[in-house]
Amino acid sequence: MATTHNLGFPRIGAKRELKFAQEAYWKGQSTRDDLIQVGADLRARHWRDQAALDLAPVGDFAFYDQVLDMSFTLGNLPERVRGFHGDALDNYFRVARGRSAQSAEEHAECCGGVAAGEMTKWFDTNYHYIVPEFDAATQFTLDTTRLLAQLAEAKVLGVKAKPVIIGPVTYLALGKAKDGSDKLALLPRLQHIYAELLTALAGQGVEWVQVDEPILVTELAPEWQAAFTQAYQALDTGAVKLLLATYFGPLKENLPLAAGLPVQGLHLDTINARDEVDTLILAAPADRVISLGVVNGRNIWKTDLEGVLAWLEPVAKTLGDRLWIAPSCSLLHVPVDLGNERKLDAEVKSWLAFAVQKLEEITVLAAALSQGRATVEAELAANRAAIAARRTSPRVNNPAVKAAVARIDAALGQRKSAYADRAAKQAALLNLPLFPTTTIGSFPQTIEIRHARSQFKAGSIDAAAYTEAMRAEIARSVREQEALGLDVLVHGEAERNDMVEYFGEQLDGYAFSQGGWVQSYGSRCVKPPILFGDISRPKAMTVDWITYAASLTAKPMKGMLTGPVTILNWSFVRDDQPRSTSCLQLALAIREEVLDLEKAGVRIIQIDEAALREGLPLRRSQWREYLDWAVESFRITANGVADETQIHTHMCYSEFNDIIASIADMDADVITIETSRSDMELLGAFDDFNYPNQIGPGVYDIHSPNIPTEDHIVGLMRKAAERIPADRLWVNPDCGLKTRQWTEVIPALTSMVSAAKTLRATAS
Repeated sequence: MATTHNLGFPRIGAKRELKFAQEAYWKGQSTRDDLIQVGADLRARHWRDQAALDLAPVGDFAFYDQVLDMSFTLGNLPERVRGFHGDALDNYFRVARGRSAQSAEEHAECCGGVAAGEMTKWFDTNYHYIVPEFDAATQFTLDTTRLLAQLAEAKVLGVKAKPVIIGPVTYLALGKAKDGSDKLALLPRLQHIYAELLTALAGQGVEWVQVDEPILVTELAPEWQAAFTQAYQALDTGAVKLLLATYFGPLKENLPLAAGLPVQGLHLDTINARDEVDTLILAAPADRVISLGVVNGRNIWKTDLEGVLAWLEPVAKTLGDRLWIAPSCSLLHVPVDLGNERKLDAEVKSWLAFAVQKLEEITVLAAALSQGRATVEAELAANRAAIAARRTSPRVNNPAVKAAVARIDAALGQRKSAYADRAAKQAALLNLPLFPTTTIGSFPQTIEIRHARSQFKAGSIDAAAYTEAMRAEIARSVREQEALGLDVLVHGEAERNDMVEYFGEQLDGYAFSQGGWVQSYGSRCVKPPILFGDISRPKAMTVDWITYAASLTAKPMKGMLTGPVTILNWSFVRDDQPRSTSCLQLALAIREEVLDLEKAGVRIIQIDEAALREGLPLRRSQWREYLDWAVESFRITANGVADETQIHTHMCYSEFNDIIASIADMDADVITIETSRSDMELLGAFDDFNYPNQIGPGVYDIHSPNIPTEDHIVGLMRKAAERIPADRLWVNPDCGLKTRQWTEVIPALTSMVSAAKTLRATAS
C-alpha cells in the first residue's frame, strides 16, 4: 500500500487570516498572544485538511518565511539585531521587515528600525525568502522552541506528524557570506547543530523527518556535491528516519549522488522528472523509500489521474510498501481550497484543483493503487470528463491568435534606431535634469481606494461613480508628486488591484478566482489570474487613466504596463502548450497597448518585467532557450514605438548579474532595479559589463516601513556612480509603493528628491 503524505501546506489561510493578523500586530492593533493564537488556529485547521494522509507536515507554518524560521532554529541571527529588547518574535520581524510591532519598538531608540534581511526569489517561484547571512566567524546555536511547540500541538490533535526542515546544504547555498568567505567552511559547525536537532526530534517520538534539499536539482560544483556526502554521513545517526526531499526539477547528474546518500527515503518531483523514476529505483538501495511527487504542487490544473495511474501502477508493483506518493513540492504555491469559490467561471472551475483538492487527488490515487481502480471509479470518471472537456473546449483555442503568433518575424522586435540616437532625441524632447527622479508606478492603496473597489465589485456603485473615485485618487497622486518635486510622474495605479490581475481581467483567455490567494512574502499575498486559453486584447486597458493623469500636469507622465514575461510568470499558466507560445501571445496583446499609449501622446512608457529572472530554468545549461524567447517577447512588446518614445522596464528582488547581457539585449532605454537591500552589491554586474543604456538603482527599500535619510540615498547613488556614468543614472525607489502608507511615502520621497538635488549640486 502506498503511503500518502504532503511536503507542505499553504500557511496564509483560505481568507488570508495570517496576513490580517500579522498586519494588525505590526500596527499595534492586536497583541502578540492574538497573533500566536491565529497561527495555532490555522495550523489546526490545515492539519484537519490533511487528516486523510498517512503523514502530515509539521514545521511548514511560518509567521513570515520558512528560511527565516530555519535561521532562528539554527541561532543564525544577524549581528545588528542581537541584544535587542523583546522576545524572539520581535527580532524575527526585525530581520524580516526592519522592525517589529509598533508597540514593541516605540519605547526604545535602538529598535526604531534596522536594515531588513535581503530578500530574493525561492528558486524559480514567485515566493520570496529572507537570505541567511554568514561570515567566517558565524556560529550556530540550536533553538528548538518553534518546531517542538508545533510538534506538541500536532500530538494533542492526533496528527500523524512528519517534521519539515530545510537541509544543511541548501541552507548554506541559499545564504550569503557578507565578508566574501567560503560558506562551505561552516558546514562542520552546521551539521553538528542539525544532528542535535534530529536527536531532539527523536526525543519527542518522531519517526520520519523531511529534509528539504531542492538545491540538488541545480548544477552543483564538485565541492557542493561533496558537501552532501559529508553532511549526510554526519547526520546518519539512526535517531530518526530521513526523507530527503527534492523538487522543482530533475536530478540529472546528481541522481547517483542523491541515491547514494545514507537516508531512508528520497522524494522525486515527477512533474519535472518523470523519466528519472526507473533510474532512481535501480540506483537506490533495496530498502529505500521512494516518494514520488505525482500531483503538481505549483499549478492549479486537475491531475489526469488515469494518465498518472498508467505509469504509476507498474512502479507500485515494483516498490510495494516502499512507495510514497505526494504533491511534487510544498503546496505553499497554490491557493487553499477551490470549494470556497462561488463566482469563478463554472466551466473553468471544473478544470481546477487547489491545495485541498490536490490532496484529495493523492488519496484517490492511493486507493486505486491499493484497492484497484474500480473502488474509485466514480472519482476517476469525473476526472476523465473534466480533462476531456478542457482539452476540447473552444474557449481554449483561438485560431486568429495562433495565426498572429505564426506571423511574428524578427523585424517586430527591432527599434528604429540604435540607443545613442534614441537617447539624444528623448533628451531633447523630455529636457530632464541630471539624476532625474521618478517612482516605479504605484502609490498607496488607501482605505478609500479599496472601499470604492469593493463597492463597485458588489454593485453598490456604478461605473461612473467608481471612475470618479479613482480619478480623485489619481489627482491626489499627481498633486503629491508635483509638491515633492519629482521629475517624471506616474498616475499611481489607484484603479489596479494587482499589476498582473488588472491586465488579465481585460484580456481574453483569462479567468479569475475570488479567494485564490498565495503568499509572495510575509503578509504580501497575490491572487494569480488563471491563463486558460489563447490570449487577445479586446480594447485599450490603460489609456484613459494615463491620459487623464497627464492632463493634470505639465511634467512628463509615465505610462505603466506589466510586461508579457511577468504576466506569464505571475499567472497560473496553461500546461497544454509551451510557455513560450503563451508569452508571445501576451507580447502581441501588450504591444497593442504600448502603441495606443504612444498614439495618445504618452512619451515615457514603463513595461515592468519584475519576474524576468524568476522564470530562468534552475540549470544554467537551459538558460539560453528561455532567455531567447523571454527577451524576444519583451522586444516585440516594446519596440514598435518611435525613437522619441522612451521605454522603461523594472526588475525587482532578483540576482540579475549573471544575465546582464540578456537584460541589455532587451534594449530598454531605462531600466530600474532593486539594489537597496543589497547595498548596491547588485551593481557589481557593471564592473565587467559596459551596460549601454540608462539605469535607476533603487535607493530605498519599500518593503520596510523605515524612512531612508538623504545622506543614505546620496551614499548609495555615489556608489552607483562609481560604475555607471552620472548622466545615465536615475533616482527612484526599488519597487512600487502600493503597500506603504502616505505617511511613510511622503518623507521617504522627500529624502529622495533632496538627495537628487544634492547629487546635482555636487556633480563634477
